[in-house]
Amino acid sequence: MPLALLALAIGAFGIGTTEFVIMGLLPEVAADFQVSIPTAGFLVTGYALGVVLGAPLMTVLGTRVTRKRMLLLLMGLFILGNAVSAVAPVFGVMLAGRVIASLAHGAFFGIGSVVAADLVAPQKKAGAIAMMFTGLTVANVVGVPLGTYIGQSVGWRTTFFVVAALGVVGLLGVAKLVPEQPRAEGVRLRHELAAFRNVQVLFAMAMTVLGFGGVFAAITYITPMMTEIAGYSASSVTWLLVLFGLGMVGGNLLGGKFADRHLMPMLYVSLGALAVVLSLFTLTAHNKIAAAVTIVLIGGLGFATVPPLQKRVLDQAAGAPTLASAVNIGAFNLGNALSAWLGGIVIAAGLGYTAPNWVGAALAASALVLAVLSSVLERRTVTHSRRVAGHVPEPVAVAEARR
Repeated sequence: MPLALLALAIGAFGIGTTEFVIMGLLPEVAADFQVSIPTAGFLVTGYALGVVLGAPLMTVLGTRVTRKRMLLLLMGLFILGNAVSAVAPVFGVMLAGRVIASLAHGAFFGIGSVVAADLVAPQKKAGAIAMMFTGLTVANVVGVPLGTYIGQSVGWRTTFFVVAALGVVGLLGVAKLVPEQPRAEGVRLRHELAAFRNVQVLFAMAMTVLGFGGVFAAITYITPMMTEIAGYSASSVTWLLVLFGLGMVGGNLLGGKFADRHLMPMLYVSLGALAVVLSLFTLTAHNKIAAAVTIVLIGGLGFATVPPLQKRVLDQAAGAPTLASAVNIGAFNLGNALSAWLGGIVIAAGLGYTAPNWVGAALAASALVLAVLSSVLERRTVTHSRRVAGHVPEPVAVAEARR
């Protein structure tokens, strides 16, 4: 794998750290600004909404510059946002800093996926995308726990200064290691938008929302579930999240490896197994060891879907993939927000802290249904096109479509 992927992974590590570390620092931030915990929670919501809106916005703004230059600009925006958060005198400025940083998130992963795929041979594209996303998964194992510890020990502002410094390292890495790829000639915004007329692109994005939403339906409420149901102490939740992060790392790498060989079968297996494991979590949550093992599996199966879904979007939006790739990153965050909301509804309805697991299982199963429908539709389209062309007999066309 090219060294340029390391630079992209470093940037992804910084972005992943700043996205999730705030969850462990909400009490400190709330106390410093003298606001309630729910008010401080807007720092999480604001970031997620910034990703959803910023992904297409920043990608559109970057259509007239090279991808490397846009990656540099995005890392600069990320550094600025975290620096603003670190020195914010009032809560409103802190929120603005979070939104500024979030604007870089979706476009960085979207454009970075395209760059990573272009750096390697066609049969290694999903593996290259997975390598970049490894930075995001490792952030949950190392960056978030370390950032939380620093914030609780030295002060939350120090954490954001450190994250900004990570952004500087990522920026220098992109400048030094990522090759200057010429801007695609003849590709304009209308070409990028045309990708959304492809029903397969929309299917892939819907799978992203539902599949990854299944993961966060459970993980969003992991603290009350593990403390009230499994019997863990509150301090143990950090290490349970580290286990979740380790599962994410392994699932991401396996997803990238097998998606390059058999993309759709990989999605069938990961989404189907995720639905089963989330259903079982309603039972295993009552036992400490079983719950810990299940958390690892949820992280692994959930992130095993990321490289194949991202590559699916790139394949189906071939010729103008940048905007579609970035919007798909926003779809992950949309899934997070949707599942957290649905999980909160079932808890508020009095169904218990394990009820979000059933929500997650239903979302993952729905994504599996969409994957099957997408494959069937694609197979029929290929068969029909070849029969109309009259070049390939129907049995051969069907065999080709099934590959």
